[in-house]
Order: sequence, then C-alpha cells, then structure tokens
Amino acid sequence: MVPHLVTALTGPINELEQRVLDSMPAIERWFRLEWMEHTPPFYSAVDIRNAGFKLAPVDTNLFPGGWNNLTKEMLPLAVQAAQAAIEKICPEARNLLVIPENHSKNTFYLANVAQLVRIFHMAGLNVRIGSIDPAIKSPKKIELPNGETVTLEPVVRTKRRLGLKNFDPCTILLNNELSAGTPGILEDLHEQYLLPPLHAGWSVRRKSNHLHSYEELSKRFGKLLGIDPWLINPIYARAEGVDVAEGRGIDVLTSHVDAVLTKVRRKYKEYGINEKPFVVVKGGHSGSGSPGVVTVRDAKDVESLIGKPRGGASASVPAASARNAAGRDLREPTELIVQEGVLTNERVHNGVAEPVVYMMDRYVVGGFYRVHAERAADENLKLPGASFVPLAFSESAHLPQPGAKPGASAPNRFYMYGVVGRLAMVAASYEMEATDPDAEIYE
Repeated sequence: MVPHLVTALTGPINELEQRVLDSMPAIERWFRLEWMEHTPPFYSAVDIRNAGFKLAPVDTNLFPGGWNNLTKEMLPLAVQAAQAAIEKICPEARNLLVIPENHSKNTFYLANVAQLVRIFHMAGLNVRIGSIDPAIKSPKKIELPNGETVTLEPVVRTKRRLGLKNFDPCTILLNNELSAGTPGILEDLHEQYLLPPLHAGWSVRRKSNHLHSYEELSKRFGKLLGIDPWLINPIYARAEGVDVAEGRGIDVLTSHVDAVLTKVRRKYKEYGINEKPFVVVKGGHSGSGSPGVVTVRDAKDVESLIGKPRGGASASVPAASARNAAGRDLREPTELIVQEGVLTNERVHNGVAEPVVYMMDRYVVGGFYRVHAERAADENLKLPGASFVPLAFSESAHLPQPGAKPGASAPNRFYMYGVVGRLAMVAASYEMEATDPDAEIYE
C-alpha cells in the first residue's frame, strides 16, 4: 500500500527519497557510529508529516502507547529488538514489571499494554503489570474487546525495590509518561533498571531540548546527504514566560509567530511552494495533560487565543480551539513552542493521514497511519475520532528496493520514514544525555 499523495508523486520528496536510497550505506554507517557513542531510548514512536516537498518529525514520544496497532507480521521484529535491548541492559533478566498509565477504564490503551506484555513474554521474560494508581488495591482483571484480559496488580514498594507481591523484577518498563509529576514510589530504586529514566517523563522533559538536539543533527545529516536541512527539519522558536490568562508575554509569543512565519515564507519562495505557511503553537511539556496544539496562520491571530481579537478583526483561531482533549488550554502559564507547521498531503481511505514510526532500541519495528477524516491537512490529527491503519504491506516494509522508481515503492517510502524516525530517536538520545541529573560532569 503506497499512501496516496494529493501532491503529484514527483518533485522534491522523490528527489529526497532517491538521495536517501543512493546514500543508504553512508546513512547506515552514520547511525551505527552514533549508536557506538550514544544510548538509544528504550522505545520510541515518532509522528511524521509528509508535505510532498518536505518530510519532518513533529512529535517524539518516549513512552509510546498504540503498540496494539502494529500487525502480527511486525511482532517478530519487535521481539528481536526487545531481546537486543534487554540483553544490553540486564542479560540475566528474568522478571519484567510494566507500569502503565492510570487508565484502567480505557480498554484501547490496555490493549496496547497487552501487546507490550506479549512482546516481552516472547522475548523470554516473565511479565506482569503493576499499577501505581491508588485506586488499584488488589489484582483487577479487565476484559478487552478482542477477548483478551489484562490483570492490573498494585505495586509493592520496599525500602530499596519496587515489585508486586511475590514478584521481584530486575527491570521496570514505564508506559506512563509521568505528566502529572514523578511519584515518589518510583524514586531511589536500587539495583533495578527503570526504563525509560525518570527524566524522560513530561513533568521534567522540555520539548525545546528535543527540538534543539534534532536541529543540530539535521544540519549534520543534511551535510552527509548534501541536502538543505530544512527539508527534514521544521523551523521553531521557544516563547518563555508567556501567561496568556494574565496577558503577559503575548507580544513575545506574537513576535515569535511572526518570525517563524517569515522564515517559512522565505523558504517557500526559495523552493517555489505555492502554499500558505502556518505555525503550530504547543506546550513545552507535551504530555497528554499539557496544552493543546493550535494552528496559527497569521501573527495577529495570536490574540484570538485569549479571546481578544485585534481591532475587531475576524480571528481564524477561536479561543475554544486552544483546548485539547484533556480540557486544558494555552491560557495556562507555560513555556510555549512555536513550530513551523508541516502539511500532510497523505490520504488513506480519503482521510487526512500521517505515518507514525515505532522503534525499540535502535531498530525500526513497525508503524501505522493515523487517519482523521474530519481534520484538514494543516491540523493536528491526534484527537478523538482518529483511526489507525497498519502499514499493511504484502512484502517487508523494512528492506528498501534499489532501482524502484521513487514514489512507486512502499518499502522505499517507509525506509525514508524510518530514516527520519531514527534521526528523531538519535536526537532523543542526545536530549536524555544532556538532561540526565546523574550524569558526571567533566571539566
């Protein structure tokens, strides 16, 4: 299944695809050398937007849910990657404890947890699910729509370790993004591996750190391929000290929106792109409880986020659109990110779509398309109503097919997605090293 592109399958994205395929040996060596120096995140998922003229990651998740959207054909890859990851960390590992989000009523999310349990069980581990939800006081068996069951058990904390009753794991896998803060029960563990580390949680992590790491990497990677890094990197700015509720820092936000839009217009002109540039404004903490993602097409629209349109002008972004599914909005005092909006010109089943690439350790293990029939090409698709279409290829989606015409080969297109996804994963590795509170500092 080659995704249908609204833009013709010719032009810059195919030139980029050809450049990536021609440079495959150099690219793979580049990644290999990176992983000799840096530790990949344990697992990650990257949302990618393909505008037809540029291909860029727009979100990197270090606590990915949605593993249930991967097809059974992808499971062997995930199991192999899980084995490789565990062998590096704790070769003698026997017991693994998965700590999920406190969503015990969300069966779709729990199907994702069940898939993770399956992957690590097949990788040779005893796997159980330990809930840190105070409401879970005894084992709770939950039926899933597909007929499976998951059992959530209350965690037991001793002075030095975390586990379950009669279950002492050497490795603890967090599938909980900790956006509400780091619970003390997870701190100061001894001789247990906590994956990902606590500073990967959204109560600590800053999106700006990731974007900075990715920007630096895209410049180096662009030099390797001989391409403009902009083709794989969205322009961004960080707006600090913005308190929309108090009307503080609005000028700062407006000027950043204006500056990013100006840079994007310049790039569009350089490449002869006949599209209207836009930016997205989002919270610097991007967990599910953080401010939503808002599309802004003009600097003067910023005031409409707080219900104060300038001079009575009609605002194209009503204040209510700043709300996300979690019910919070951009009016809360926060660090905001102003990021170049990347159109998605991909369509699946006539719905606007974007690919999501899943990785474990340093390997691409699969992916799917997030599809939303009610959203536009310049809007956020991570909203209720989205559906998920597996990358249902009849052949391996991971091995490219040299010689195939650009745009005609699904594996080639997915290989290109995987390269961009892995770039974001390397950036996450840099980000985690730079923000590690336990890192040794050398003078």
